[in-house]
Amino acid sequence: MFRGTLGWFALALIAVLVSASAAYISDMNRAYERVRAKSTVIPSPYGNIEYTEGGSGPPVLVIHGSGGGYDQGELMVRAVLGERFHWIAPSRFGYLRSTFRDGATFDDQAHAYAYLLDRLGVKKVAIVTLSHGGPSALLLAVLHPERVSSLTLISAGVASSTEQNQAQANQKGDMLMTIFKHDPLYWAITKLFKRQLMELMGANDAVIAGLTPAQRELVDQIIDFMNPVSSRSAGAAFDNTAVMPNERISAIRAPTLIFHATDDTLQLYHNASFAASTIPGARLVRFETGGHLVISVEQTTICTIMQKHIVGNMSE
Repeated sequence: MFRGTLGWFALALIAVLVSASAAYISDMNRAYERVRAKSTVIPSPYGNIEYTEGGSGPPVLVIHGSGGGYDQGELMVRAVLGERFHWIAPSRFGYLRSTFRDGATFDDQAHAYAYLLDRLGVKKVAIVTLSHGGPSALLLAVLHPERVSSLTLISAGVASSTEQNQAQANQKGDMLMTIFKHDPLYWAITKLFKRQLMELMGANDAVIAGLTPAQRELVDQIIDFMNPVSSRSAGAAFDNTAVMPNERISAIRAPTLIFHATDDTLQLYHNASFAASTIPGARLVRFETGGHLVISVEQTTICTIMQKHIVGNMSE
């Protein structure tokens, strides 16, 4: 009887593994097809630059966060920007088909944005950036101020810190970087431990529990669109080692809008307070809850305020 039960258990386990393998292969095939479907790649002195663009109207450069790529930029467009702007969404260094040289810095990434704008014939843009897209976006405004009409930071990284909670945030970043190296590991975690992954991505239990169906759908899209993660691992590693802008942002003169939640455990709130106190005239919109998922939790508020900020600071 014991042998019969063990045999049935083995057969059931094999069936589960076969089903999971089939689901993984199907999901990965779709993910790779999706990211290769419509982007453009151009060579540059800084490496290949991948990007997509769409919409019409005032130009906006949309810069994704860690674990992203041009596809996360497109999600940002759908969430808070819309088609009333001519949006340009590049993949940053090491993400998808964007490459970079050894020893590259966030300064180089900023110069690469300027090169891309030159190739597209765009003289000046508004910038919208998320999470660890912040450093290179800020440095574009520092190094090429004539190219930036306004700057919007959403849960953005800005400055290094030696505080204890920063060390904990760095540990989360290191764990994510490890997960991003392996497609099967990340895929399995999104299926079995998505709540824990959201915690690792900077949201606490209260934020996760309070997500509405619409908010959860956007969060799920952000998580799912990180597949395939192995094509983004070099970018995540670059993000974790490149030097932050820190006090250099005091040179920024572009009108700057900052959105950040005080309970963000991945990009800590000190980034927002530092930017607000260092960039002349910067406006800080503070949320008490939302964590690093504040773009989903406060989507309507961010969309309304940000679009007014962009349009109000457009110049000929």
